[in-house]
Amino acid sequence: MALDQESFDILLPTIQRFIRERLVPAENHLEEHDEVPADIIQDMKDMGLFGLTVPEEYGGIGLSVSQEVLVNYELGRTATAFRSVFGTNIGIGSQGILMDGTPEQKAEYLPKVASGELIMSFALTEPDAGTDAASLKTRADLDGDHYVLNGTKRYITNAPRAGAFTLMARTGGPGAGGVSSFILPANTPGIKLGKKDKKMGQRGTMTCDVIL
Repeated sequence: MALDQESFDILLPTIQRFIRERLVPAENHLEEHDEVPADIIQDMKDMGLFGLTVPEEYGGIGLSVSQEVLVNYELGRTATAFRSVFGTNIGIGSQGILMDGTPEQKAEYLPKVASGELIMSFALTEPDAGTDAASLKTRADLDGDHYVLNGTKRYITNAPRAGAFTLMARTGGPGAGGVSSFILPANTPGIKLGKKDKKMGQRGTMTCDVIL
């Protein structure tokens, strides 16, 4: 999967100009208010940044890994919070669906991911396990035809603005083999969000606990 070179040669300078003319001048606002302005987020959606790595068949741009690296290199010229807004959509929040999701899941979620209508968040990290997936304690127990999840996730990027989570929970025994992945809509009953984390840096990025 890759965008044709002619189109990429148009896209990259467009992103460079957006960074130079829109993102860098907004860095002071970001630092003062600890938020990415809503109009900039809308511009990101209009440019297709939320779907950079989503295949074209689902409404994305379909960049290759090497093309994504070049785009990320340019985004590194400004505050990391800007990329963080759509970073989980083009990375860990959606790639599990792209690689292992059913055709129905791909059709339901990926077009919304690509347009920015849906912001995905990746919920792995826990208070006691960190990012060691083999040691996580959040459980998912089968109850009839559905699962009941209990646990806490920590430092979850974009959780305050997420519409759905790719969430890891233990369905079996100890170790990585007992862990399963769930697509969990953010409006699922029983989900609570902790207070937005106050960090020493990366102003404008959003992380918080997700409590099940």
